[in-house]
Amino acid sequence: MGVLSQVVLFPLAPVRGVVWVAERVRDMAEEEMCHPSVLRARLAALNEALESGAIGPEEFDREEDRLLDLLERSGGRGGRARVRTP
Repeated sequence: MGVLSQVVLFPLAPVRGVVWVAERVRDMAEEEMCHPSVLRARLAALNEALESGAIGPEEFDREEDRLLDLLERSGGRGGRARVRTP
């Protein structure tokens, strides 16, 4: 970058810094939300919600598939075995 463009773009430096920080925070939040232990806890809570009747089987299946896909992508040892009580 030339000196002229640095001088012209200097007023935007704080904005670029805030954008950079926001992107790092987003990346860390996504990484934390997709951590295998977090996903397993969410699966356990989902099973409890099904057992208590808070959600129906269709909603359970949809959310379970989503969580298991995330777990698989995160490298967690998440098999596709379903633990469901009638």
